[in-house]
Amino acid sequence: MTLDIRPVTPDLWPSLETLFGPQGACYGCWCSYFRLAPKHREALSRDDKKLLLKEAAAAPLPPGLIALDDGVPVGWVQVTPRTHVPRWNTTRTVSRPLDGDDPSDLGLWAISCFFIQSKRRGQGISHALVEAAVSHAQDNGARIVEACPIEKAKHSKSVGLLVGSVSVFEKAGFHVAAERSPDAR
Repeated sequence: MTLDIRPVTPDLWPSLETLFGPQGACYGCWCSYFRLAPKHREALSRDDKKLLLKEAAAAPLPPGLIALDDGVPVGWVQVTPRTHVPRWNTTRTVSRPLDGDDPSDLGLWAISCFFIQSKRRGQGISHALVEAAVSHAQDNGARIVEACPIEKAKHSKSVGLLVGSVSVFEKAGFHVAAERSPDAR
């Protein structure tokens, strides 16, 4: 498998729509979980969330990368400066900034969400996406790229792996900077 991994810009928006399907990936989230405060996110319809991500794809700095296998969309990773994912920065989340880190620092980036086509999960696509995400972040000024993966999900092909798995990030050379309560989210 040779993947073509590129930033999601307006020309690739139809591919992201195809990947996410009519429901919008992860029960209509459209990768809004870390981008919006819970009350704001819950007040929005699925279509509103879709529009927000579509608008982000038209911004100078796209919200993430899409993996295409022979032109067919098979995976997505949200990779942005931390400031673009404010829910990642709240004091009650396991992803909160380390002491002394300023989440508004445009050099501090987060790999915050994945979505892999269900029939393609477990085939190494997330590994390729992490590698591409780190390169993309560095090419756009990142000094630090962070993630907050989970140790394991109930099922290896679970949608619960939206933040990625520890093993994928370890294989990519990430190291643990902090361990936090798995009960926080």
